[in-house]
Amino acid sequence: MGALHIKRMRTLLRVLFRTNAIDDRVRGILVANLYTKPGALTLGAANGVIAALIAASYSDIALIFHTAVLLSAIGILRVAMALALPRLVHRDTAWLERLYQLGAFSFCLVLGILGGMTIQFGLPGPAQMLIVCYAIGYASGMSSRNAGRPAIAIWGMVLAFAPICWALIMQPDLASQALAVAIVIAFLGMVTIAIQIFRTLRDSVSAAETSARLAEKMQVLARTDAVTGLLNRAGLNHFLVEHLASWRASSNVALFWLDLDKFKEVNDALGHQTGDRVLVEVAQRLRSQCKVDSVIGRFGGDEFVMACAVRDRREAETIALMLLGEISRPLRVDESRLEVACSMGIAIYPHDGQDVETLMQGADLALYHAKVNGRNQASFFDPFMTRDLVRRREIEAELRVALQRDELSIFFQPIVDLNTGRIRAFEALVRWFHPEKGELRPDEFIPVAEETGAIITLGNWITAQAARAAAQWPEDVTVAVNLSPLQIKAPGAALGILNALREARLPPHRLELEITETVLLDNSKQTDDFMAELSAAGVRFALDDFGTGYSSLGYINKYPFGKIKVDRSFVSGVNAGKKSEAIIRAVSEMASTLDMQIVAEGLETADQVNAVRDAGCTLGQGYYFSRAVPDYLAGMLLAQEREKFGLQQAAG
Repeated sequence: MGALHIKRMRTLLRVLFRTNAIDDRVRGILVANLYTKPGALTLGAANGVIAALIAASYSDIALIFHTAVLLSAIGILRVAMALALPRLVHRDTAWLERLYQLGAFSFCLVLGILGGMTIQFGLPGPAQMLIVCYAIGYASGMSSRNAGRPAIAIWGMVLAFAPICWALIMQPDLASQALAVAIVIAFLGMVTIAIQIFRTLRDSVSAAETSARLAEKMQVLARTDAVTGLLNRAGLNHFLVEHLASWRASSNVALFWLDLDKFKEVNDALGHQTGDRVLVEVAQRLRSQCKVDSVIGRFGGDEFVMACAVRDRREAETIALMLLGEISRPLRVDESRLEVACSMGIAIYPHDGQDVETLMQGADLALYHAKVNGRNQASFFDPFMTRDLVRRREIEAELRVALQRDELSIFFQPIVDLNTGRIRAFEALVRWFHPEKGELRPDEFIPVAEETGAIITLGNWITAQAARAAAQWPEDVTVAVNLSPLQIKAPGAALGILNALREARLPPHRLELEITETVLLDNSKQTDDFMAELSAAGVRFALDDFGTGYSSLGYINKYPFGKIKVDRSFVSGVNAGKKSEAIIRAVSEMASTLDMQIVAEGLETADQVNAVRDAGCTLGQGYYFSRAVPDYLAGMLLAQEREKFGLQQAAG
């Protein structure tokens, strides 16, 4: 029991004389409550003034009257302070607390003295009861109202009760002395209540602050990208909405939307951990190059957004070039040396949009055009991009149902032996005849199909249709089909082509897949495996648009190409001439040594045919021989050719 009493005493002393950070904040809440809500204080003081003046009216003793007047003056002054000082709540809490204590202790002391005097001087019972009851009630109210600072409540009760209890104990009758004991017992009970309320209030404040800190932490986490530490999409949107108003008051605002080029290949080849490290390095480079007032966020995947105030478009262009150069610097992750370029779209406030959403749309459109135009570059938003996007979205939506409506057709352009004039193959080309818009050019819808991923479905359909048509031709005639990079990288791409051949009953050696150098730039294992599997099955490959890439000779050496198609720019382009003829001749000699065929594209005149034949090309393709025709006309061309050569052989 002794240890329990000592512990309780220590708790009481700490509550009365020692405070910690939470106690100080509880005290601040109390002070704010005291000065901003003076209603209870006003009501209590008014009752005290009335009680004191009524009690004094029962006696002609001047000391009692003066004490009642003093109590009334203190009460009125406290009410005036409570009404006049709310604007000072934000000042020093300790100063306001001392001011409040002075008023409270003065009021309680004078009240206690007045109560003791009514008992000591033998005022009538009603007057004594009025003051004593008011004192007990007022002190009880203090124990709860001032519980945020128990010292005020306890010392206020001591000052109010002590004179009354002393006067009661000095009375000769037992009832008065018993009342003094009862007041002391009530005092102890109210002390316990005040301390308990203080603890409850302190725990509530502590819990509220903990919840607030957790909520703030969760909000920060919800707006932060876990990989790079930058703002995420939600955080970036919130920041831009909050700060655009402050930026717009002083200058223009440039919004840069960056997309890492071919980042997916990094993830696929080296793993997501390496990909994350690349993202972290890119984020650090963006931080190192951004202006002081910039905001940077990772918008998802391999996309980043940066916004900052700029003087004009020229400064935005300078920043864009600086960012492109910094990001494109080679970086090393473990033993891998990586080069990660990026495409960038830029929109500027207020020219390109009056709010964050419009600016984001503009930058996104500009980014889209930067990708379409070749990647690794920056593009500023222009209003025509919106019209172009609407057009592309229409094509995208209509392309998805075009196959179901039989709006797409396969046409075939012959590839002719330049020595004999006979058709050796047909290249399958897709045509779209829209019921309302008429024929749509391939360069209108093929890029859209590639960007949206629809090229995979479209490419598989083209291969299947071409294989069915070729199965009806003579066995020495092959069909060539162009492949998109997305088709090659799609899961099960090789298996899908072999299944199409099997269903059409077309031998694999009669299918020739034309691949451009852009497909091979990634040095992807998927591409290697795709070509190896189909080559082993008998499918042939041709290198398309030869001469427009970067390392064609390396590709010829590495991959199983049996045919090279010389780009039409060497035959009928503006640069066609002696140099191009020399290049064609050199390539032809190389192909002859490697037992490969050379196809000259874009032949339109007899002179061009003679020139490429003399240069060593073995096959030719172009309008000079025939435009692309439907499958039934392709069959007719073959039939006419067979009949013609049959007659020639018979005549010979």
